Amino acid sequence: MTTLRLLTGAFLFAYPLAVFAGLTYWGMAPLTLILLVLFLARMGASFFSNILRGQASKTPVILGPLKHLSLYTGMLGVILVSFSVLFKDAAWFLYYPVAVNATLLCIFAFSLGQPKSLVEQLARLQEPDLNSKAIAYTRKVTQVWCLFFAFNGLVAWASCFMPLFYWTLYNGFISYCLIGLLFAIEFFIRKKVHVS
Repeated sequence: MTTLRLLTGAFLFAYPLAVFAGLTYWGMAPLTLILLVLFLARMGASFFSNILRGQASKTPVILGPLKHLSLYTGMLGVILVSFSVLFKDAAWFLYYPVAVNATLLCIFAFSLGQPKSLVEQLARLQEPDLNSKAIAYTRKVTQVWCLFFAFNGLVAWASCFMPLFYWTLYNGFISYCLIGLLFAIEFFIRKKVHVS
């Protein structure tokens, strides 16, 4: 199950390139079939691996939604592919990055209303005893990620109305570069202010 999740995850990471290649060279029908199979496989692997490992009883409540992220995004992918078939419109494929960003925004934002933010929960997996300074910092980082997913989702949505090349460029390259940059900046700041 883990291998299947990794394989489908790697393909979906390259989703924008696959859509570009599919719509440019393969045609809508083959692309629809490939994406549907991959989304269903990812959902199945995520669902059964969680059951087999018995993670439901061991995972903190806040991390629950993040644990099921591949299941949620797989469902969204199936819905968008189904809409593309139903309405005979390939444009539905383009909304997947928007759906993923919206899902991540909801997960991170939801945690801000809880006693422990998502980033704090993740930080406690490595350092169970966080001081008040670190707790406040993790909440701010969670807020920053919420802003990022909102911004990234809006730009991804805007790119859906641009030529396919620009949609692919942003969602398949620039977006990932921005995520990496944000990780790097956060790591630098964390070391600079000595959060522990």
